[in-house]
Amino acid sequence: MTEFDLAARFLERSRYYLGVEYPTKIAAAVRTVPPDQLWWRPHDGANSAGNLVVHLAGNVRQWVVSGIGETADVRDRDAEFAATGGLNTEELLTRLQYAVADADAVIAALDPAALGAPRRIQGRETSVFAALYHVVEHFAGHTGQIILLAKQFTPRAVCFYDDTDGLATPLFLAGGAPDVA
Repeated sequence: MTEFDLAARFLERSRYYLGVEYPTKIAAAVRTVPPDQLWWRPHDGANSAGNLVVHLAGNVRQWVVSGIGETADVRDRDAEFAATGGLNTEELLTRLQYAVADADAVIAALDPAALGAPRRIQGRETSVFAALYHVVEHFAGHTGQIILLAKQFTPRAVCFYDDTDGLATPLFLAGGAPDVA
């Protein structure tokens, strides 16, 4: 595998995680959260499922759409965490869907050779590669938090894999497991 092939594969996998797997899991989990619990926080220093979805939409816009795509950054990060309501489940998921679709368009247009290009995001010097790597791992972490919250509110309502015969077969993908070679 050449360096170019590896870079192209990295972009492809990033698009898959940000555009398919994580948003699909988030949508399935959030839809199980009772509406009156969507903005619930265990304490003031914690985030609700609603906050986390709004935060992910803001983060992916700032880092990918604005930072990597070099468009104006209009994010209000503090508001993402200060929110205590205002959006219902479908409105939250629509916000995330649009942010992810915009980010996917930016990633799809990237030349793999551009991964080393410098960017300045949140006042930090970084590269396209490092920014995208950060966004994928950040998205993964908060996806796990949202799933945990959903499982607290609705035990056994969230299930992503069929473990028959010791195999973890994804249930969240219509066409089966993706190629991860």
